[in-house]
Amino acid sequence: MARVAARLSASGEQSSHPVDEVLPLPKLALYGFQHVLAFYAGAVIVPIIVGSALKLSPEQLVYLINADLFTCGIASIIQAFGVGRVGARLPLIQGVTFTAVSPMIAIGLGAGGGTAALLVIYGAVITAGIATFAFAWLPAKAFRAVMRLFPPVVTGTVITVLGIVLIPVGLKDAAGGAPTVADGGVPTQLAYAGGTMLFILVLMKFGGPFLRSIGILLGLVGGTAVAFLLGDAEFGDVGTSDWIGVTTPFHFGVPKFEWFPILLMLIVMLITMVETTGDTYAVGDIVGKEVDSETVARALRADGAATALGGTLNSFPYVAFAENVGLVRMTKVKSRFVVVAAGVFMIVLGLIPKAAAIVASVPPGVLGGAATVMFGMVALAGIQTLGKVDLKEEKNALIVGVSLAFALFPATVPAYFDKHLSADLSSLLNSGVTLGASAAIVLNLVFNGLAEDDGRTAAPAEVLAETLAEALTGHAVVPAQPAVAPAAAEKGPAKGAAKEDAAEDASAKDASAKDGEAKDGAVKAEAGEAAAEEADEAGAPAV
Repeated sequence: MARVAARLSASGEQSSHPVDEVLPLPKLALYGFQHVLAFYAGAVIVPIIVGSALKLSPEQLVYLINADLFTCGIASIIQAFGVGRVGARLPLIQGVTFTAVSPMIAIGLGAGGGTAALLVIYGAVITAGIATFAFAWLPAKAFRAVMRLFPPVVTGTVITVLGIVLIPVGLKDAAGGAPTVADGGVPTQLAYAGGTMLFILVLMKFGGPFLRSIGILLGLVGGTAVAFLLGDAEFGDVGTSDWIGVTTPFHFGVPKFEWFPILLMLIVMLITMVETTGDTYAVGDIVGKEVDSETVARALRADGAATALGGTLNSFPYVAFAENVGLVRMTKVKSRFVVVAAGVFMIVLGLIPKAAAIVASVPPGVLGGAATVMFGMVALAGIQTLGKVDLKEEKNALIVGVSLAFALFPATVPAYFDKHLSADLSSLLNSGVTLGASAAIVLNLVFNGLAEDDGRTAAPAEVLAETLAEALTGHAVVPAQPAVAPAAAEKGPAKGAAKEDAAEDASAKDASAKDGEAKDGAVKAEAGEAAAEEADEAGAPAV
């Protein structure tokens, strides 16, 4: 860290924090609305799936969607803007986690379905949210000890798994929606998906910076306009929807607290903590802001608070949404206040069913085309995180490869869980994210353990510092190092110190030379080079 700062200082570069920049109101509104459209499908799919499985009425289903959007808005503002020591203050959108879908359906069906099932689900959600919030307030030492379960090889794998598992969701929408997939999909919807993707890619290739930054939004608007002109976009539900729909606490009744649903939801929240940890590091890398254990703790506190609030306001568990991490990377709009604006839009959508009905009128093909691009970028974000891991090390390669295999098992053999496992185990394990994340954590413990000086993976803070320095200076200032065993990393601290001192001396003489002290600078250069040569001869690794 000190070496990176010294190099930046010597080169005259100044660190900036665009993540904290407040953009003009029109841009905030436009970029914020793009985030809403990018995550809208993922936001509403969970209440739709859960509500349909529990046989809720159409009116109850609409209420669930409105409650979800309303709470998403509040949760996103808390995460991006920050309230005290709650919220990462990064451009992270909060949405209902897909990991909780199967467990919540199992809990609800076990409770008999209908609104009675929702009360049991909400009791488990509130308890799990409070537990997550409390966990993130552990003393720094204890919290860091737990976070050592999630080095880059784990977080990178989990983000990659999320993208891979989500891509089929986008493709099913592109084919016309999940019910049509078994019949081969709808060709016209696939055409809309392809056209939307092509339009977005053309904008990204040939458009200016501003057009590229709103490429997803323009793709959705343009695709919907074309579908409307061809008679495939219907806005009839807008006229029959209410103008105002206020979400009130415990709308369906007082929650019920039962031990097994609570245990199941606690396990779900353990998985979502991995998701949020990975997303926090990924978006910190993208926006050039260092993420430390306190930043992760603030992000998890926001998760816990949002989840407890969700159970109170008739919604579900919340997590930092990986889809929007991909949007930040694509658009390069790094301001966290864009997410605050998106949160305001979501609150409005949650209060005005007519506005939600307009957004819901986007044809599935158009939505699927844009979503597939976004989900692919999520997987890429995970791959980039894994790029900071030494995958030439066989143990790390096995962790990634086997975890991906586990993640794909539920989608490959879905009937196995229902036919060969109990309902409780099936609800817990029938999730690619759950299996993939669990496998990554366990395999990392088996192969890498929790050694203090494990040299097989770089510390996340160091990796982010190197990335920031490279982004600011335009070249790699700290080359990647080969894997080093812990014992080797501990050898010769004096050699490493001599080498680092030599580098600092070299930086000092360069600065002096620029000030016109050429003679003194030359002397110092020779001294620095001599010290470096001595360090190399002593066996210090190249830096």
